[in-house]
Amino acid sequence: MTTSQKHRDFVAEPMGEEPVGSLAKKLEERGFDKACVVLGQFLVPKKDEDLFQEWLKHTCGANAKQSQDCFGCLREGCDAFL
Repeated sequence: MTTSQKHRDFVAEPMGEEPVGSLAKKLEERGFDKACVVLGQFLVPKKDEDLFQEWLKHTCGANAKQSQDCFGCLREGCDAFL
C-alpha cells in the first residue's frame, strides 16, 4: 500500500493540536476539532478497526476509503508515538 505525502507528514510527528483534515467540517460540527480528539475516539474501542470505522461513518459520513485512511493514520501515529 502506498501512502500520500499528506499521510506521511501526518504520522511523522505527534498529533497534538493538528486540524482533523479532509473530514474537518463535519467532524468539527460534532465537536471533534483536533486530531487528538479523534485519537480519543480511536482509543476508546481499543484501536478496533471495525468499531472505529463504523463510528467515523456514523459521525461524519466518511466513506470506506476515508475511514480506512483515517484508521491507518491513527494506528501508525500510535505505533510511532505511544
